Amino acid sequence: MSGRPRRAAITGIGVVAPNGTSTDTFWKSAKEGISALDRITREGCGHLPLRVGGEVRDFDPPALVEERYLVQTDRFTHFAVAAADQALDDAGLGRSDTDAAPFSVGVVTAAGSGGGEFGQRELQQLWDRGSRFVGPYQSIAWFYAASTGQISIRRGFKGPCGVVAADEAGGLDAVAHAARAVRRGTDVLVAGATEAPLAPYSMVCQLGYEELSTVDDPERAYRPFTAAACGFVPAEGGAMLVVESEDLARERGASVRATVAGHAATFTGASRWEESRQGLAQAVLGALAEADCAPEDIDVVFADALGTPEADRAEALAIVDALGTHGTRVPVTAPKTGTGRSYAAAPVLDVAAAVLALEHGLIPPTPNVFDACHDLDLVSSRARAAELRTALILSRGLMGSNSALVLRRGAGDAS
Repeated sequence: MSGRPRRAAITGIGVVAPNGTSTDTFWKSAKEGISALDRITREGCGHLPLRVGGEVRDFDPPALVEERYLVQTDRFTHFAVAAADQALDDAGLGRSDTDAAPFSVGVVTAAGSGGGEFGQRELQQLWDRGSRFVGPYQSIAWFYAASTGQISIRRGFKGPCGVVAADEAGGLDAVAHAARAVRRGTDVLVAGATEAPLAPYSMVCQLGYEELSTVDDPERAYRPFTAAACGFVPAEGGAMLVVESEDLARERGASVRATVAGHAATFTGASRWEESRQGLAQAVLGALAEADCAPEDIDVVFADALGTPEADRAEALAIVDALGTHGTRVPVTAPKTGTGRSYAAAPVLDVAAAVLALEHGLIPPTPNVFDACHDLDLVSSRARAAELRTALILSRGLMGSNSALVLRRGAGDAS
């Protein structure tokens, strides 16, 4: 072991998203700019004014999750369990590895909505058939911490576990929480976020968001940084990552895909988008300081891209406030315009895309956006090849949180 401080490395990625239910299919769709946005088809949603979203359609829970866990959990946890399995396999951490040291592996997830679909089903049983037809798992399946709990129970992980119950920015905060746990001595954290907000009950709860797009054309419903910006569309799915000690990863011959170099977060209040300019810029500056990174070292920015004129303008100005003139030249992208905004899971999908972009030297485009009107170098129509060493990921939440995360490209295999 070296004498330098522990660094947190990302060694595994697992994705369940509208544009792909594996990391490979997700990246292929993202780099090609394929949009998975479409009319929402979930039963009971047809009469609602929210018409377009990002549905995960190619996902078979019984094929991926054991029956005893399926009946206890909501769709958002099914996504998390499946993505966690992918990430652990990608990192080369089999059950024999983690069984040998269960207290060295923890889990941290973020969630903004919890298990709405499970809760709706049980409430319907309560009102239609009576209390005897409500299952005992209603008390836990909806809970924000359900995914953390079920991943750790199912895999036998006994290390430090946690949950960030927050708005969109909570996804980045969860990754940062995992990185800090690794720096403090935990060997491995499974970290990320998944959401499933497209059940009727969950969708009705979202209708109060002024920033939500009700445009019924999938190609026009979510177009941030344009004059036609009309809000965001919701999505389900998410990503899980394996975050572990870089030195220990190299000792076992694992590939270091990226390192978590810096993070900072601020709070500016719900829907105060003009004020989010200062808060987001401050988060960026804090993340750069922790990463010991100069503004001109940032090679690509993965934007929050809320999709309303006021919020987009605030973000564009915040990037320039924090990065100076480099902020007008650095490539900016928002792949989520092809998948929708999956609340706390959205920035974790951006982290996954950023790691893949760093590895492949390719910046994925921003689907459906061709006429950006802000002073940003927005990567729009097609992917852009570039020498990428450092990525900045941004996120803001509807409730007022702002978060920024800096990633550095990994050095690959220990060999």
